[in-house]
Amino acid sequence: MHVLGIRHHGPGSARAVRAALDELSPALVLIEGPPELDSVAPLAASAEMEPPVAGLVYAVADPASSAFYPMAAFSPEWVALRWAAGHGRPARFLDLPAANAFALGESEDDEARFDPLAALAEAAGHDDAERWWEDAIELRYHGLDVFAAVLNAMRTLREGREIGIPTLRREAAMRRVLRAALRTEPGPIAVVCGAWHAPVLVPGDFPTQASDTRLLKGLRSVKVAATWVPWTSGRLARTSGYGAGVTSPGWYHHLFTAPDEVVGRWLVRVAGLLRREQYDTSPSSVIEAVRLAHALAGLRGRPLPGLAEVMESAQAVLSGGSPVPMRLVARELLVGDVLGHVPGDTPMVPLARDLAATRKRLRLKQSAAEQTLDLDLRTPSHLERSKLLHRLLLLDVPWGEPADTGRTRGTFRESWTLRWRPELDVALIEASGHGSTIVSAASAVVTQRAADADVAALAELVETTLVADLGDALATVLAALDERAARQHDTTRLMAAVEPMARVRRYGNVRRADTELVQRVLSGVVTRVTVGLPAACAALDDDAAATLRDLVDGVQRGIALLDQDELRTEWHRALAAVAEQEGVHGLVAGRATRLLLDATLIDVDEAGRRLSLRLSPGADAVRAAAWLDGFLSGEAALLIHEPELLAVVDRWTTSVDGDVFDHLLPLLRRTFSAFTAAERRGIGEQVARLGRGGTAPVPGAADVDTDRAARVVPKILDLLGSDR
Repeated sequence: MHVLGIRHHGPGSARAVRAALDELSPALVLIEGPPELDSVAPLAASAEMEPPVAGLVYAVADPASSAFYPMAAFSPEWVALRWAAGHGRPARFLDLPAANAFALGESEDDEARFDPLAALAEAAGHDDAERWWEDAIELRYHGLDVFAAVLNAMRTLREGREIGIPTLRREAAMRRVLRAALRTEPGPIAVVCGAWHAPVLVPGDFPTQASDTRLLKGLRSVKVAATWVPWTSGRLARTSGYGAGVTSPGWYHHLFTAPDEVVGRWLVRVAGLLRREQYDTSPSSVIEAVRLAHALAGLRGRPLPGLAEVMESAQAVLSGGSPVPMRLVARELLVGDVLGHVPGDTPMVPLARDLAATRKRLRLKQSAAEQTLDLDLRTPSHLERSKLLHRLLLLDVPWGEPADTGRTRGTFRESWTLRWRPELDVALIEASGHGSTIVSAASAVVTQRAADADVAALAELVETTLVADLGDALATVLAALDERAARQHDTTRLMAAVEPMARVRRYGNVRRADTELVQRVLSGVVTRVTVGLPAACAALDDDAAATLRDLVDGVQRGIALLDQDELRTEWHRALAAVAEQEGVHGLVAGRATRLLLDATLIDVDEAGRRLSLRLSPGADAVRAAAWLDGFLSGEAALLIHEPELLAVVDRWTTSVDGDVFDHLLPLLRRTFSAFTAAERRGIGEQVARLGRGGTAPVPGAADVDTDRAARVVPKILDLLGSDR
């Protein structure tokens, strides 16, 4: 038996493993990893399997309990798997079974506390462990001899060091597999494992079998399943949080795959990338960069230029010393956005298989790079893509995130940002408990949420279910909403339901959905809101008043979306009652008055009268400020274009007692800070005119040709969908 101690994801280790396997020609290859991966190991031989990929083992009852085992083309474990497949030799995994590890909830922690590479680098007189390892292993071409050296080094480092129980248990499980293999396998055995474990996996150095049995006796276990999933180059990087990650997956892939002239080929790739981005890089500059990289390596005593030398020379020669282009190189070449691929016959839960089939039918490509997807919902295939992405959001599988939803809502256009991440495979497995297809699982999630949701949450769920086109689930949610709205006595909860339901009703035709049932429920909710609004406005503190003002604005936006005069009339009647009701908090009363003014149900003179009344010297100044805040919130055009109202506000502001004004200042600043700089400047100019005794005319009013303006009004009303 030959123990090949490696560094995970090391191209030098991978080359050495390949050379050692060619020399040893073992009858059996054993690789560090959970034995559950044995069932899917043969898939590594498939031509459709393209690294980076990861073995995934998860608990069947709780898929969130899962572990990934990533492998890249330059991973020694992957090289060993492919060598065994290419030579017709069996390959198996050895480690503590994931079934036990998940039940124990333990993880390897010795190497996190102690870095063997740093200790070796220090012993060799180097202060940079990564650079030392790159010089000693990754940049060199080794044979079988390097593993004897690594074994001796690790044996020395382990002497006298206390090893944690999780590591001891894992190593005992590895030896259990080795003992069984030694009894049954007549030919040579090659063991590919992390270098730290190598010294205790040599048969002559085994502890007693009895001690290993004690470590493994009585371990709890859970039922698990294993598969392969695509991985990404970005998730191989240490910056992603992956404990065994490397600094630059792209550079390591290049080290492993370049047949010769490693430095020259890399700098040619850098130059090609820069030229595609319109940077001026010539062949002669590439030659100079290669020379500089070798010169730097010589000055630093390195056997060959490493990543530091090639990147420094690229910046100095190819980008004129600027670090800006090198950020592009780091993103595109050092890390990259490569996404692996697994064969179609890889074990999948039915939900994942349904997604794969749907994705193929809709021609949606998974990618680790961020993509923008623009959809025209009038196109059947685009509409189907939208439905799929919305259904996946319901399942907590956010392959796509809506982009610019506020700007595109209610139109035939929809934008998404797509990016596939490996953890979404686990999310699919978790969601598979809801159903075997995307539609059935999403419908089940909606039904489950509807069971416990209140009226406001149900209204949001109606909108979500509509865009996901889950017809049966939509009927269930609407029935629940109708029933709970009838029993709901909290007017504020009903108010929160109006706007999302109005969006469904208004924009349902964009998705060709029947929203008549939504209209019936919405009409009932609005009626209950208008009846209950005056009572809901009584005895409010400042926080409750601010919340209610926002709810009033939401109902207003919802009503505005509907071309229904009856509901609009009911709502305006309720606002009028609130505006004149005694004891209503100023934020709400002022807002109600403003909405009545915007709807032309009161004119500017009446609004000025009410404003003067609220801001009269006898009125409480704090309550007056709250009323002003509610009245003005939204836009400043009212003060700029209605000088009578501005004059009232100006007189009140200048007449308030100094001590009271200091108390009011934060309230007034909050009101006016919501306006844009241009709006505040316009108000200031109008106030200046008032101070000079002017009438604060509307800017540009004298230049307006009223006859010409009147001719465009009908067209504007037609565009707005209004007959007023």
